[in-house]
Amino acid sequence: MKFVVAPDSYKGSLTAAQVGEVIERAIREELPEAEVVVVPMADGGEGTVEAVVAVCRGELVPVTVTGPLGEPVDACYGVIDQQGERTAVLEAANLFGLPMVPADRRNPLHTTSAGLGEAMLHALDGGIRRMVIGLGGSATNDGGLGLLRALGAQFTGPQGEPVGGFGRDLAQVAAANFSGLDPRLAACAITVASDVTNPLCGAEGASSVYGPQKGATPEQVALLDGALARYAAFVEVALGTAAAHRDAPGAGAAGGLGFALLALGASVRSGAEVVAELTGLQAHIRQADWVLTGEGRTDGQTLFGKLPFRVASWAKEAGAKAVLLSGSLGDDSGRLYEVFDAIFAIVQRPATLEACIAEAEPNLYSCARSVARLIRAASPSL
Repeated sequence: MKFVVAPDSYKGSLTAAQVGEVIERAIREELPEAEVVVVPMADGGEGTVEAVVAVCRGELVPVTVTGPLGEPVDACYGVIDQQGERTAVLEAANLFGLPMVPADRRNPLHTTSAGLGEAMLHALDGGIRRMVIGLGGSATNDGGLGLLRALGAQFTGPQGEPVGGFGRDLAQVAAANFSGLDPRLAACAITVASDVTNPLCGAEGASSVYGPQKGATPEQVALLDGALARYAAFVEVALGTAAAHRDAPGAGAAGGLGFALLALGASVRSGAEVVAELTGLQAHIRQADWVLTGEGRTDGQTLFGKLPFRVASWAKEAGAKAVLLSGSLGDDSGRLYEVFDAIFAIVQRPATLEACIAEAEPNLYSCARSVARLIRAASPSL
């Protein structure tokens, strides 16, 4: 009997790799002869670099870059070998993620995406020409202004003065010049890993949908949305591209960072699918009898393409049984039976969120062990 364990992280308590290790340990306790393959997963957000590097046996490359508030931060990106080609795996979440900004300082007018550009330059200096960039979990809404400046693009205001790279600087942009863009980018294949399909501007755009989560007031949302539209027009004029980039699905990811990367020639793909491809998950699932996945909290929204839904869908296509082990189950979770053969919440008693986080590992182990015992009891040949 073969198990594939492909969880997301339990944010705030366990990484995807830790979740996988706990579930594997529980399965082996009850089914010592079973084959267990652990494939930690992510969807382009927090934990993407760690999950891919762990499965692909890559390396973490330390780098010091400009953090979300403009101060230096120590971060890293991954380097893996893909078909004989070195590939950099980067994520916005560990360069300028929202948790990196104290709650009382969260304001997208004062954050920048410059750190991603600096990390990309570091990878270019290392000879890398293939990059996968996860965009989930950012603290920014600068439309990639900071990123593009770090890569050599120049932006000026109405009097020809240099413009900075923070969200507040978008409204000052009156011209863009890409002649100084690092020429090595022309030889790069850049894949954006993101499950966000929002356009750059408008009611469904970056500022309107995600700005409030990053600390924007209604007035700031309106300011940023208008500023992004004007900035995008200058970028497209400078590059000679059509307005399609700002309206493309994913342009609004990471506060408009998707737009800037599209303008550089990147392709946008589902984060879960990109990570699954890098890790070879679907090939493992095709050989599996049981597929176990999980996340910190699951509700009806999971059916709209979140990682556990995709894992369960791949299991269903392969004829394997899919089981969800979630930190907690929320509203409309009964709909999950459309894709999962069984769903479990790991909590064992009424408890505060803090207690659930602190007890995540033993609770997960106990739940996973019960699932394994049930499978053993239902399989007379074991």
